[in-house]
Order: sequence, then C-alpha cells, then structure tokens
Amino acid sequence: MSERTVKLLYGRGTLSFELPADTQATVINKPAFPVSAPAADVLSQALSNPVGCDTLDRLCKGCRSACILICDITRPVPNHVFLQPMIRTLMDNGIPADAICVLVATGLHRPNEGDELAELVGDPWVLDTVKVRNHFAQREDDHVDLGVTATRGTPVKLNRRFVEADLRIATGLVEPHFMAGYSGGRKVIAPGVAHHETIRTFHSARFMEDPAATQCNLQHNPLHEEQLEIVRMLGNVYALNTIIDEQRRLVHATFGEVIASHLAAVDFIRGFTEIPVGRRFHTVITSSAGYPLDQTYYQTVKGMVTPLDILEPGGNLIIASECAEGIGSPHYRQAQARLVSMGPQAFLNTLLAKSLADVDEWQTEMQLKPMRAGSVSLYTTGLSDEDRALTGVGHISDLGAAVADSMAEHGDTAVAIIPEGPYVVPLFKPVAG
Repeated sequence: MSERTVKLLYGRGTLSFELPADTQATVINKPAFPVSAPAADVLSQALSNPVGCDTLDRLCKGCRSACILICDITRPVPNHVFLQPMIRTLMDNGIPADAICVLVATGLHRPNEGDELAELVGDPWVLDTVKVRNHFAQREDDHVDLGVTATRGTPVKLNRRFVEADLRIATGLVEPHFMAGYSGGRKVIAPGVAHHETIRTFHSARFMEDPAATQCNLQHNPLHEEQLEIVRMLGNVYALNTIIDEQRRLVHATFGEVIASHLAAVDFIRGFTEIPVGRRFHTVITSSAGYPLDQTYYQTVKGMVTPLDILEPGGNLIIASECAEGIGSPHYRQAQARLVSMGPQAFLNTLLAKSLADVDEWQTEMQLKPMRAGSVSLYTTGLSDEDRALTGVGHISDLGAAVADSMAEHGDTAVAIIPEGPYVVPLFKPVAG
C-alpha cells in the first residue's frame, strides 16, 4: 500500500483510495488512548468509584423496580460489557428480574427488533432474563406529563416505564454531538425516551439556529441546558457513561449521578476528540464513521457538520458514507424533498415560523450549515438514484478524482483527511506568529 493510500471508515470495514501525487495531506486522527485495562475491569472501576452518589448495590436498597436505558442501534455502545453485570447487581440486591426493564432509547428513530435487537443488546442472557422493550415516542399512553421547563417552556413528557421505576439508570456513549455538544448522560433521557412533542420542541429552529447549539460545546447550548432542566424535573437519575476507541473497545467509563458523571466523562474525552488544527483547507475529506452511523443518509449529516471549523469558506467537503439502509425515515424523506424543491433559504424560512418541528426535519436543517459553508459531495454505494436526488448535495464515484478536481479548482494542494468522521472534531487554532 502506497503512502498516498487513504483509508476511511465505511460500512463494517474501510474504504481505500489513492490521493493525487502532488497532494499535501494532513490526516486528523484522535491521539491514542492510554493503554486500558480489560473492559470488565474498566466497568468495575467505574461502578466502584461513583460520581456524586452511592455505589450501585447501595442504590438498590429499598427499590422494587428498575429501568435501564440503552441507546438504539445507531450508537456502537458496548452493551454486552455492562448490562449483565449491572442487572446481576440489581438482582443480588433485591430487585426481581421481572421488575427490571431494559428500555431502548429510540427517540423518534424506528424500533430495534429481532436480530437487530439481539445485536444491540449483545448478550442472550439479558434477553432471556429481563424485559427488553423499545421506546415509542408517538404512543400517548406510554408517557408521563411532568409539566414544562421553566426557562424555555418545553413540554416534558417521558416514558412511563422510566419515570415510574424506583431505580433509573441511563447508559450511553459519550462522543461529540453536532447539536447537543456531547452525547450520553442526559441526552439518553431526552430525546431518548421523550414524547414526540418534547423532542420536536427542542429540535425546532428556535433551538437549532442558536450558534451555541454545536458540537463539543455545552456552554449556553440551549439543547444541553434544556436537557439538564428535564433531568432535574425528573430527579434521582443515574448514568453509566462509556467511551470507546476506534476499534470500539471500552477504554473509559464513569458511573454516578446523571449530570455529574456525564461531565466527568466529557472532561476525559475532550482531549481525544477536540483536535486543534493550525489552518483551514479548501478540500476536506471525511467519513460518516462507518457502521452503525453511516447506515442512513440521515445520520451522514453529522459527518458533514463536524469538520466545518477547518473548511475554508467556499471550500469543498467530500464525505464517504455507505447508506446501506437508504436515506432514512419517511418523515426525513419529506423534509429532504422540501429542501430540494424550495431551496435552502426558503426551506429555513418555513422552519423559523414553527414552534414545533416536523419529525426529522431538524436533520435537514443541520445540512444547511455545510451548504452555507461550501460545496458538499457524497460518495456512497447504498443510495438509489431517487434517494441521491433527495440529498441536495453533489455525488461522486471516484474519491481520488474528486480530490484532484478540488485541488485544481482552488489552486491549493493542501487537503485535510478525517478518517473517523464525526468522532473527531477539528478546531481551527491559528499558530501564533
């Protein structure tokens, strides 16, 4: 393999292509994580050193039921590592198996069922021992109404199984999130197990167009602040926050009170995901981070947004995403069709007039950010011609040729390459002269 060969995460493997001979490539990767203990030891260490609360065995005292939230199939969370040990701890401390529910925090995504659910949970013992259920945001009777948030008036309705459980635990992956700053913790609750009105309120343009609603930022981020209010209204929630490396291995975890333990995980991950870069580029190549994130075009938008800080205005952003499951939900398809037919500004104007976003149109709104910044081109093998027309971006069949065309267009041979896509956030930090 030559020095000009580039590998991007793509589907369940990698995608390789050759850079033009005169390319001056800057590859932007996370620094290596420190050598980690085995995953079981990482989990044990987290559970033995809780942040802001008692240990899990003590939290079980006096509890007759428990609900554990897990992320849906779009997040590569190592559920197979922690679910069984946690459930056994609950059972050993008096909570019967039939009173324990593992709830898949789907938000407004589709449910995970059958073989997909087995893959998600990753442990047949869990499926055989306790209830494993999906959250359905549009089932009215499945939710408890907690009122509205004091600051922005968001209606707060959450899944009844979670609200009414004596012991409530959210689990998830902490990584950069292009709206909420970082995923995990409070985000697994809202939007994870929230009613559609709750989700559609804080995914409306009033929140999304706020410049603070961006990756790696928690300060004054309206989505993050609203999620914190919702958690405080609920009260007494705990979280296991996990961090994985590029091989999807568990390298760090925090357990504890949901807000404090999440912030501790964010403090750890920042140094590995927020990567200072000394210049901007007219050509940026990235991915959608491979499976499971690149299975739909809907999720691909995340990879378009995270590198924008290092894209020169008017530059070319090239992204590779398999999109094996197509474009996304019917709701998202409708939003993309409106974007293509109306154009970006007219589409945005319709969003600004609403207090309640239509389902999934917020992802189309996020696509406006890279479209405003420059030109976007997509390499994919998973979309039909009809779906390609709905993306609203350019399409390429040869990554190397697309790079050569971009370099020629801008007269600039410097190219930034981000193999892991949205798991790495490059930040423009000019070098002092």
